[in-house]
Amino acid sequence: MARAALFDVDGTLVDTNHLHTVTWWEAFRQGGHRVTMHAVHRAVGLGSTDLIAHLLGEGRDRDEDDALSDAHRTLYGTYFERLAAFESAGDLLRTLARRDWRIVLVTSASGAELGALRRAVDADEAVLTTTSADDVSSGKPAPEPVLQALELAEARAEDSVFVGDTVWDMAAGTRAGVTCVGLLSGGIPRAALEAAGATALYRDPAELLGSLDDSPLG
Repeated sequence: MARAALFDVDGTLVDTNHLHTVTWWEAFRQGGHRVTMHAVHRAVGLGSTDLIAHLLGEGRDRDEDDALSDAHRTLYGTYFERLAAFESAGDLLRTLARRDWRIVLVTSASGAELGALRRAVDADEAVLTTTSADDVSSGKPAPEPVLQALELAEARAEDSVFVGDTVWDMAAGTRAGVTCVGLLSGGIPRAALEAAGATALYRDPAELLGSLDDSPLG
C-alpha cells in the first residue's frame, strides 16, 4: 500500500507567513478595517474567504470579500519573485521521494501564487501532485484538502503523514485521520500546535530532515 507525505507550503516549506500577515493587514486597512497583525498572523493558513470571515465575523458586509482578497493578492504578488524556501525544504521532499513516499502539496494557494511557491521550493521532481484551494469546496481546517490529497496519492490515512505549521493544518490532518507533524517555522506556538493535534514538532524542514529516521516519516 502506498504511503503519502502531505505538505502544507506557506510557512512550512516557504518563508511566507509574515508576508501574508503584512499584506492582509494592509488589504484590511485599505478596506477601512482595523485588524491587528497578531490576529492576522494566527489566521494565516485559512483560505481567503475563511480568513476574512474569521477576522471580520459572519455579520460582515460580504460584498467586500472579493475586494479584500484582490487587494491581498495584488500586494502579495509583488513578492512572488523573491519568495524563499526554508533551508533544506527541497532536500526534505527529495529524500522522502527516494524513500518511496508519495509527496502531495496541500495548500490554499493556487494559480500564479502556487507557481511562485513551487519555484521557491525547487523540488518539482519529487512532488507527485498538488491539491489547491480550487480543488475542494471547504478548505482547512476542514478535512477535505487532506482527504483529496490521500485520494490523489492512492494512500490510506493510517499510512500517511501531514506536515504543516498552523493549527488549521493540524486540525485538518487530525480530522482526516492522518498523523500530524508540526513545524515551528510559521511562528505558531508549540502548545497551540500540540493542542490542535501535532504528534511531533520540529523547528523547520532542516531539523525534520536531520531527525528523519526518528520521526513519524522515518
